[in-house]
Amino acid sequence: MKALVYKGPGQKSWEDVPDPVILAPTDVIVKMVATTICGTDLHILKGDVPEVAVGRILGHEGIGVITEVGGSVSQLAVGDRVILACVSSCGQCSNCRKGLYSHCLNPEGIAGIGWIFGYMIDGTQAEYVRVPFAENSVYKVPEGVTDAEGILLSDILPTGFEIGVQYGQVTPGDVVAVIGAGPVGLSSVMTARLYGPSKIIAVDLDNARLARAKDFGATDTVNSGDADWKEQVLALTDGLGVDVAIEAVGVPETFTMATVIVRPGGHVANIGVHGKPVELALNELWIQNIDISMGLVNTNTLGMLLKLVAEHKLPADKFVTHEFSFDQVIEAYEVFGHAAEHDALKVLIH
Repeated sequence: MKALVYKGPGQKSWEDVPDPVILAPTDVIVKMVATTICGTDLHILKGDVPEVAVGRILGHEGIGVITEVGGSVSQLAVGDRVILACVSSCGQCSNCRKGLYSHCLNPEGIAGIGWIFGYMIDGTQAEYVRVPFAENSVYKVPEGVTDAEGILLSDILPTGFEIGVQYGQVTPGDVVAVIGAGPVGLSSVMTARLYGPSKIIAVDLDNARLARAKDFGATDTVNSGDADWKEQVLALTDGLGVDVAIEAVGVPETFTMATVIVRPGGHVANIGVHGKPVELALNELWIQNIDISMGLVNTNTLGMLLKLVAEHKLPADKFVTHEFSFDQVIEAYEVFGHAAEHDALKVLIH
C-alpha cells in the first residue's frame, strides 16, 4: 500500500509500505476513504516531537471502511463505514473507565497516552490502517454524513468542545472569547453555541479568519493586532472581562492575553499546544479566583457530536476549504502548512 512516511525532521515521502495486519483480537483493518492534516503533524515534521520514530506513518484522523476484524470484535463488521477517533481507548483500564481516554493505560503504543496514531503506532495518512481497541475507538457513520463532515469528528470538533467549551465551563448567558480563529478555535466558537452564551468574541490577527468566524457563530470579532484590542474586548462585556477565555493558538502571548481579559471568577481554557514555557503572573492572578484548565482531548463526546452533525445542528462541512486525492498528499501539506497564503482551514484528502 501507499502511505505518508516520516523520514526525519523536514522530510516526508508518499511511498510503498507493507499492508497492516491484525495483531490483537480487538483490532480491525480499515481501508481509508478520507483523512486530513493536523497542526500536530506539522510539529512532528519540524522535529518538535522527537519521540516519533523515522519510518512512522503520519496522521491521526480519518474515515474508512472496515476490511478485516479481529477474533474478539463482535459489534463491528466488514463493510462498516467508520470514523476513527484520534485517541485510542482500551475501555478497561482505570482511566478509560473514568472517560479519560486520552490517558489510556494499555501499553499499546505507550502506556498512559491515548493519542498513538501517527505518534507511537502507524497512522491514518495511508491506504490502510490497523485500529487497536476498535470497538472503543471507532464510530459507525450514519447515512447522510459526508466525508467532509465526518472527518472533523476525529479530532478538532471534540477538541474544541471538550478542552475549550466543557473545560471552560461555558454556561447560558456567558460572554466567551476565543483567541485564535484557526480550525480548533472555530470548533470552540461553533460548539460554544450549544450552551447558549450571550456573546462569542473571536480574536485573531487575520481579518479573513475573523470574517469566517462570523459564519461559525461568532457574534463579535476583534483584531488582536489593534493597539486597543483589550479595550475592544472589555467594551463587549460589562467592563470587567469575559466569563470564559479560550486560548487556541499555543504561544505565550496569546495565553497571557486570555488571562488579562478574563473577569474575576472566570475561566481560562487552554487548547493551544505550547512548545515552550509560559510565564504565569500568579502575583496578579491569585486574587482573581480564576480557574485555568488544559488538556488532551478524550473524544468521549464524539458520539454525541456525531448525532448533532447528522441532524445538521453543527455545520461541520464548513471547515473543509481544500480537497486533494491521496496521491496529492504532499501538495495538501504544502497548502495546509501555508494556510494563510491559501486561505485554508482544513484539507480533505480522499
